[in-house]
Amino acid sequence: MANKDYYDILGVSKGASDDEVKKAYRKLAMKYHPDRNPDNKEAEDKFKDINEAYQVLSDPQKKSQYDQFGTTDFNGGFGGTGGFDFSGMGGFEDIFDSFFGGGFSSRKRKNGPERGADLEYTLNLTFEEAVFGVEKEISVSKNEKCDTCNGTGAKPGTNSKTCEQCGGTGQVRYQRNTPLGSFVSTGTCDKCNGTGKIITDPCSHCHGKGTVRKNKKIKIKVPAGVDTGNVLPLRGQGEPGKNGGPSGDLYINIRVSPHKLFNRKGFDIYIEHHISFAKATLGTELKVATVDGDVKYKVPAGTQPGTIFRLKGKGVPRVNSHGRGDEYVKIIVDVPKTLNQKQNEALLAFMEASGEKMEDSQKKSFVDKIKDSFK
Repeated sequence: MANKDYYDILGVSKGASDDEVKKAYRKLAMKYHPDRNPDNKEAEDKFKDINEAYQVLSDPQKKSQYDQFGTTDFNGGFGGTGGFDFSGMGGFEDIFDSFFGGGFSSRKRKNGPERGADLEYTLNLTFEEAVFGVEKEISVSKNEKCDTCNGTGAKPGTNSKTCEQCGGTGQVRYQRNTPLGSFVSTGTCDKCNGTGKIITDPCSHCHGKGTVRKNKKIKIKVPAGVDTGNVLPLRGQGEPGKNGGPSGDLYINIRVSPHKLFNRKGFDIYIEHHISFAKATLGTELKVATVDGDVKYKVPAGTQPGTIFRLKGKGVPRVNSHGRGDEYVKIIVDVPKTLNQKQNEALLAFMEASGEKMEDSQKKSFVDKIKDSFK
């Protein structure tokens, strides 16, 4: 027998640990397994080499001899599948479940307990509902346990029977012979569809399913302070489980409508308030809108356009916590587009008192000059 580089076959270095060798073997064996590559001679030969390499490198004594002599001729022979008989161990999932202690099979037994599927629901809220919280009642279309048969799927007064073909396991084994030996694959029982039970007299209401589709009304208590993108989980309100398994969950996706006046950022609220340039200059007392209603705020004389004032604690309540955000008020100074004669004279007098002069030759109107002063 020609010498082979087992380390190269498995794609590991000579100093690889047992775990690294096992991991490399598992990955390659699953890739080139005959069950995944039917009628593929190249994959079959590759699988044979992979198993041969693993038998050597996973056995301390054989590995020591191989590292010392670099040969596969050890007077006992373990070429091919050698002393590693896959007969009766099933397909490639079963091989790795048995050889590596389980956890590599993707199959699920249908007659075992299964958790129900999760559901989602989008809940639309107004700005105020999101800020202060609200209680809502929604209707969700979902499967519910059949009241007629109590979820058994069998007609009241009758019982399901154990499937004779699979013995109630929901799985059947099929043997197949290959050049590498005898392989036994496990598959879903086609007689009971993997449930392990046969219903001879199904329920007339659910037709043997054990569940019926219903619109279920559910009350939701939305906490104060939620926002778009928040998700409220309702445990156990999803689809019912099977064979005694737990129900799934219902996830409420929050979507908040925008407000015509308020703009929310996190737990803070932003608002713009317009005042005249006279009030900005002389100072005034404003009525500012908040989610709690109007509040009074004294704007000092000489307030400049774009000035931002903070109203502490007038923002959004913090979800499931204490305190609230703040409200920020941005002052917008409005400049009049037209002036009557009295207003014009008053402003000219103001300019004169300020030491400014209005030149007749200036192209800009007086209103334009006022606008420029507030830019």
